[in-house]
Amino acid sequence: QVQLVESGGGLVQPGGSLRLSCAASGSMFSIYNMAWYRQAPGKQRELVATITSSSTTDYNDSVKGRFTISRDNAKNTVYLEMNSLKPEDTAVYYCKATRISLGSYFQFWGQGTQVTVSS
Repeated sequence: QVQLVESGGGLVQPGGSLRLSCAASGSMFSIYNMAWYRQAPGKQRELVATITSSSTTDYNDSVKGRFTISRDNAKNTVYLEMNSLKPEDTAVYYCKATRISLGSYFQFWGQGTQVTVSS
């Protein structure tokens, strides 16, 4: 079992930056693949960025070159550094942890943190 708690959201002007954190409790954080999702009002939740247990990363095309996902296994934390923010980045951002063990798929979600990009 993994509990995830996101933090770092807030109100920022267009062109600004934020760093989101997702702190995980429980054991074996390093073996989980981690991801950030976001959901804007009236829209479906979409994948923003992923980082595997071996730290391979991937990004939604809409955030490539602006967002960076990283992890610190010693701190059981995954980060999302967001630069050059745009109004369309406004959403609730969620952290997800996944792993496959003995043929079973496990996934855990955080409660989300609001990011609002507005002047």
